[in-house]
Amino acid sequence: MSEPNRKSFGYEMADPVVYKLLKEFANENRQNPTTAESILWDFLKGKRTGYKFRRQHIIGDYIADFICLEHKLIIEIDGGYHQLPAQQMRDEDRTNWLESKGFNVVRFSNEEIIADIETVLGKIRKIIINGQL
Repeated sequence: MSEPNRKSFGYEMADPVVYKLLKEFANENRQNPTTAESILWDFLKGKRTGYKFRRQHIIGDYIADFICLEHKLIIEIDGGYHQLPAQQMRDEDRTNWLESKGFNVVRFSNEEIIADIETVLGKIRKIIINGQL
């Protein structure tokens, strides 16, 4: 697929070579969410916050945990392995790439979502209203 066609939806789509694998992985993640993902999705789905979110959405060669395309906001939920130095470097590369495409990326830990979902939702609303982190 040529580069211009990869951007036909206002964001870069996955390389066709890896898209099928990403789609399978995204579907598997939707069917087997973590506890934190389930909690947050219960509040985000169906425009319950007033904003449309998708979960496990493919952008480029990445899968965003949650995304609000209208406001170009990506929400990532980090489990314990995100504290490992190698994973932190991969997360930084991923965030930099997504931000280079015009997205704001916000990260929450599993613990933040499980312990205080209202504060998390407040931060998400504030980011959308202000248009930036």
